[in-house]
Amino acid sequence: MTIYFYSTREEYGCFSNFSPHGFQLDGMYWSTSEHYFQAQKFVDTPHVELIRQVKTPKDAARMGRERTRPLRQDWEQVKDDIMRQAVLCKFQTHTDIRNILLSTGNAEIVENSPIDFYWGCGADGSGKNILGKILMEVRESLNYKYSADVDRRSVK
Repeated sequence: MTIYFYSTREEYGCFSNFSPHGFQLDGMYWSTSEHYFQAQKFVDTPHVELIRQVKTPKDAARMGRERTRPLRQDWEQVKDDIMRQAVLCKFQTHTDIRNILLSTGNAEIVENSPIDFYWGCGADGSGKNILGKILMEVRESLNYKYSADVDRRSVK
């Protein structure tokens, strides 16, 4: 089985980085994982705070894509780990969406983005689907963590 997501208004919309599930990370509150991810492109600059404070994830995405800002030199090397950290924190913070993610079992998860061939599957399905892969990794990690918690409780 394959689960496709893209819009926050769809059944698995909580998988989107635009979903309104904020969290604390790096000592600050982030409204969405999109805010966090885009801000990390400009770490140690005032742009981080500007992006963190914008109202919508769409605005954060727009600001993060503007090449008038000084993109960190190692961005291509660190972007997947930054996304992984944001997604993990989001699902650890919110029990409701963590349960939705865990309920997908072993299903393949695909970001059905018609325009993104890196994070999503792209218009023709040939994209790398890195966000979907990260969600599946996070699901496995959370599955392990929460099943281990249950095992420990049942031993007592």
